[in-house]
Amino acid sequence: MNAVETFRVLHQSGCFVLPNPWDAGSAVYLHRLGFKALATTSAGVAFSRGAPDTVSAVPRDAMLAHIRDVVDATPLPVNADFLAGYADEPEGVAANVALCVATGAAGVSIEDGTGRDAAPLYESRLAIDRIRAARAAIDASGVPVVLTGRCEAFLVGEPDPFRVVSARLPAYAEAGADCLYAPGVSDPGEIAAIVKAVAPKPVNVLVSAPRKDLSVARLAELGVRRVSVGSALARVAWGAFIRAASDLAGTGTFDAFAEAASFDELNEAFSKRHRS
Repeated sequence: MNAVETFRVLHQSGCFVLPNPWDAGSAVYLHRLGFKALATTSAGVAFSRGAPDTVSAVPRDAMLAHIRDVVDATPLPVNADFLAGYADEPEGVAANVALCVATGAAGVSIEDGTGRDAAPLYESRLAIDRIRAARAAIDASGVPVVLTGRCEAFLVGEPDPFRVVSARLPAYAEAGADCLYAPGVSDPGEIAAIVKAVAPKPVNVLVSAPRKDLSVARLAELGVRRVSVGSALARVAWGAFIRAASDLAGTGTFDAFAEAASFDELNEAFSKRHRS
């Protein structure tokens, strides 16, 4: 409950960064750096399992176990990337959200992407009902977990994603979402318009690639309350691994090891956690 209360307070004012660890070790190190909250990343955990970022590749129970591992790694609040709730119908979403709340997560994100090419977004009314069902499940749990309603329009190839997001996010807010999120939006004007459309509820913005025109300070000026990075940190780690391993396989050289984290630093960081 303390983590949940802390998480809710973070959403009330200012702008905070919500980095995305992909396992317990990365969560511990992010805590060490002073971040105030964390979020899981479905892509990050999928890649660590040698799987693509799809619902079928990381089944519900495996995702719940992963969320629990990240929650248990630090005392920080953790927002759970729970994909589309592992169900189509609202009743199934509600049942699964209850299981997610039981992991100890301080927040749960539910998206409206179906994962199907023919109809990549749930029909609007069903999508709204799914958010309403998630809200009801959280309320029934007695734990005031932060519910984030996600619209995937920018990620699934909608012809006019901003129009779709502008219609859906206010409806998700009305249905009980505490925070609103449209991964993929990057235009500052569109970000500011989304913030205005759902006010006073907070907005999460994803930044997962280098942006010279966006910083945490600039996003705060636009009214963004929460900034997450999705799979970016996991992909940074993968990038370093791939470069070093490719050198080893291709040229038999070890130069990339110069960029490795210090063994002593990592060992000490994780020894402190183990002792505690």
